[in-house]
Amino acid sequence: MPVSLSLFLVLFTWVLLSIALGLKFYEWWRRREMSAMLRTAAEDPIPGGSQLLRNLAARPPQLEVWLEHLALLAKTRKLIQRAGANWTPGGLLLTMAGGAVGAVILSLMLPALFVWPGTAAVLAVILASLPYFYLRRQGQRRLAAFEEQFPEALDFLARSMRAGHAFTISLRMASEDLPDPLGLEFRTLFNEQNLGAPLDKALYDLADRVPLLDVRFFVSAVILQKQTGGNLGEILTRLGQVIRERFRLKGQVKAASAHGRITALVLSILPAATAVLMMMAAPAYLKSMIDDPDGRKLIAGSIVGQIVGQLVIRKIIKIKV
Repeated sequence: MPVSLSLFLVLFTWVLLSIALGLKFYEWWRRREMSAMLRTAAEDPIPGGSQLLRNLAARPPQLEVWLEHLALLAKTRKLIQRAGANWTPGGLLLTMAGGAVGAVILSLMLPALFVWPGTAAVLAVILASLPYFYLRRQGQRRLAAFEEQFPEALDFLARSMRAGHAFTISLRMASEDLPDPLGLEFRTLFNEQNLGAPLDKALYDLADRVPLLDVRFFVSAVILQKQTGGNLGEILTRLGQVIRERFRLKGQVKAASAHGRITALVLSILPAATAVLMMMAAPAYLKSMIDDPDGRKLIAGSIVGQIVGQLVIRKIIKIKV
């Protein structure tokens, strides 16, 4: 066999193998992109698209069925979604129940700290509500991070559209370049409309997932521009400037009300901490007050006064911008 023919066969085989590997790689990349779209649009952490479809077709757990009957399933999912946690509504409920059971076990193991029978019930309520307040706190932090990143995202979209890109392409570029949580929400927005949802519906879903006034401005501006026309890049630039001014004013108000927040925190912790320390140091001192009918009335009145005082202080220091 001539050398030229052998070289031709080797090169031809190498080209065919390269094409086959390239097609395999492209098919794998497309499957990964589709799995990512399904994962963000359906809010499901499972990486496989077929597994996702099986889970969507499967029967929900009985615990979630009960929550749905109690009209709590949607609210619980929204709370978990805003916190960005990989939890389920049933898992949250079981965690809260575990906290309550842990409080009862602790009261049985340390009876000296639970002289008053109602103390165990109060501790059970506190421990059971900790997962809820944790998710709520995480959701507030996530919204704060989103609000801080949002003006830069609007400038990014405006520059991208001035460069000639369409709005949806600009959304995809922003979702890839911007950090989470804003990048994740933009990726979900892009994937929803890319999978067939109308842009208006995807924008409304974004406003529902991120309950911020700035996001509502953004959604209203995009939908209004879609209906009436105009320079969307210029609109987003001006909207970003307005949001920055609001964010700066909000920071000034937060700094001015810092003293009131610290005062409210100290006034709420100090009485409870003092009562706990007194129960640990001299249990008989408060036990006589608990046994007395007038003493129980005074304790109930002090608790009600603490709650009313906290509500009044929060009302004073909470200034909407």
